[in-house]
Amino acid sequence: MLQSSELKRKNMLSLERIPDQIGHLILTEDGAVLTSGGELENDEKFANIIVGLVTLTNKIDPKAFPNNEVFDKISITYPDHCYIICLSNKKIHVVKKRLVSSTTAIVEQPLIDV
Repeated sequence: MLQSSELKRKNMLSLERIPDQIGHLILTEDGAVLTSGGELENDEKFANIIVGLVTLTNKIDPKAFPNNEVFDKISITYPDHCYIICLSNKKIHVVKKRLVSSTTAIVEQPLIDV
């Protein structure tokens, strides 16, 4: 069985492999930060906001979402980055990813020999 520190290191390494990831958090259901890194390292204020959002989803009117449907993933998208939030093993996983816009592609000028 993995020790607590080994498990944290394994979770952190797997989150760091996500392409364009610039920050991550793993939280308990009550909002305690288990692991964090990048731009979200030790960001307890952000962790509280995420827990509030997840709690809010539990209070959605069941008439709007029949059969006790629960969310698989919440994505919050901004022009240059996004947050992806999901629940797994009674933990809240959050990844902040950089979004690469097609309009920011570098256009090379053709070389002209004279």
